[in-house]
Formats: sequence, structure tokens, C-alpha cells
Amino acid sequence: MLKGLGRIISLCLLITIGSVGLYIYRDHFSAQHTIDQLTQDKKVLETVVKRLSSENRVAEVIVTDQHEVAGVMNTTLLFVEYAKDGRELPPKVLTVKGAYAHVDALVIKFDRELVKENDPLRGKSIALFVRAFGDQETPAEGPKIDQPGKIPDVYQGADPRVSNYEKELWAGFWQLADDEELRKKKGVRVAQGEGPWGPFKMDRLYTLSIDADGGLNIVSQPLKGIYREALQRRAGLPTQPVGSAAPRTPAGTSRG
Repeated sequence: MLKGLGRIISLCLLITIGSVGLYIYRDHFSAQHTIDQLTQDKKVLETVVKRLSSENRVAEVIVTDQHEVAGVMNTTLLFVEYAKDGRELPPKVLTVKGAYAHVDALVIKFDRELVKENDPLRGKSIALFVRAFGDQETPAEGPKIDQPGKIPDVYQGADPRVSNYEKELWAGFWQLADDEELRKKKGVRVAQGEGPWGPFKMDRLYTLSIDADGGLNIVSQPLKGIYREALQRRAGLPTQPVGSAAPRTPAGTSRG
């Protein structure tokens, strides 16, 4: 009888130990699963935040000449735009009246969910530059950046799907701005004109960038002489040693 009781007690102990072990294993596995899921969620969140807050360089600008004509400062800008794949497009030379310059652009901002998901067509805001003009002239007097009626250089060599889709958006830009239903259909949050501006000085590099889910930004930094020479050479402009006078472009001219 004692033997039978001993077996029963041993069996109960084994069952108890097994149950505790199974509970610990399941608890550990569940905790690890939770940790793995939280880690994965954190990575996804970091990717989304990075995507929403990322910037793309869309243009760089330097001043190649600045002098007065009849008491009005004339500023000549070398404007270098970048394609979607990062390629540098042919530089353009624009002369504006004033020491301050505006850069007019059309900007399309897509729904944030599409940006979060990195949609292949609508995963980031897009901008199309229209004109530049100085603080001593009207916008209509400023030189055009893209020629009216011509397909902008920024589309050349781009993915045909993206190119054709964006051309449709630009063609009906102001309808898009006014028509809420059309914006919803296209996944557009905002379509509007934007014009960052500020003082433009010699020996500074001005970079125009666009937020993935926002608008245009402009920042400046000191310009290295070798970079100036490289840009001017690509634009077909004469170069000088650092510190010498910059080449003069006749006031009121533009080449694009």
C-alpha cells in the first residue's frame, strides 16, 4: 500500500514539475514573442518616421555675378536641378533684379498614408520649378526656369510610369488645387504654389530640398571654390581663381 502511495505521490510530483516547466516555457516563449513583435513594430515605426521626415535635394543655386545697374542690384544665379534618380540636369543661368530672390514652384503633397507605405508613384512630395524673380521686380518679369509648353528636364530619363503620371498631375495642377474629389481620387493632400526666398550672396551654396510629406526648404552653406568652378564649367561659363571678380552676365538675361 505504501508502495502504491509512493508511486502516486511521485506521479503527482512529476505532473506538478512538468506543469510548472510547461508554464515557464510558455511564459518565456510568449514573452519572447512579445519582445520580437515590439522590436519589429519599432523598426517599422522608425522606417515610417524616417520616410515622413526625409528630404530630397531637388536643386542647387550659386551666385555667379552681382552688380548694380542704374542703382538696382542685378543677381545672376546658376541653377542646377536634379532628376528623380539623382542625376544632375543641364544648369540654367537666370538673372534677377534685387539682392533677394524668390524661387516659384508648384508643389504636390500626397496623402501621408501613401508616404508611410512608400507608394511607388506617390511615396513623396514632388515639386516643379516655374520661375525666379528678385525683390526689385514683379514675378512676371522674372526669368522662367522651365520653358512653357516644353516637357521639364526633370522628366527626362525618368521611369515612364512616374513620368506619365506626374505629367498628368502638372497638366491639371490648378484643377487639382480646386477640386477636392479629384485630389482624393489621385491621393493628393495639397496642391499649391510655394516660393522660398531670401538673400542670395556670392560664395554661398543654396540647396533647395523637399520634405517627403511637406514643402520646399532652402538652406545655405559656404561654397568651395572648386565646386563653383565645376558648376560654371558645366554651364559653359568662364572660371576665375577663388577670390577674383565673378564673370558678368548682361542684366535681364537668362539661359535655360
